[in-house]
Amino acid sequence: MFPRFITKTIHAYLDYPVALGLVAIPFLFGLGAANVFAFWLSVGTGIAALFLTVLTDHHLGLIRILPYSYHLAVDGLVGVAFVIAPIALGFSGIDFAYYMVLGLTVLAVVGLHQPDEKAKIA
Repeated sequence: MFPRFITKTIHAYLDYPVALGLVAIPFLFGLGAANVFAFWLSVGTGIAALFLTVLTDHHLGLIRILPYSYHLAVDGLVGVAFVIAPIALGFSGIDFAYYMVLGLTVLAVVGLHQPDEKAKIA
């Protein structure tokens, strides 16, 4: 079994920079030159991730209405979508590599999430 060391606090600190990166990286690296959807998938996901983070019930959430477990589930779905998208949509080159690496990284972060102690007791 892998060590589960990514806490809710660590995850919260990663959320904002990742959301902003998802919006900025397509502009910085020219994603979507061969397939415009590769550009907009990242930008749209980044905007959605920013809203998700703002609405998540963790210490960096601004309007804490969504349970953290929901946030993790959405992250997991995004990871799966990012691994499937380059294959299903025929991405190539940097677009393919970007989504594969990012999707596998998101899945690793979700998989290495440390369960909340309170949830274990309840």
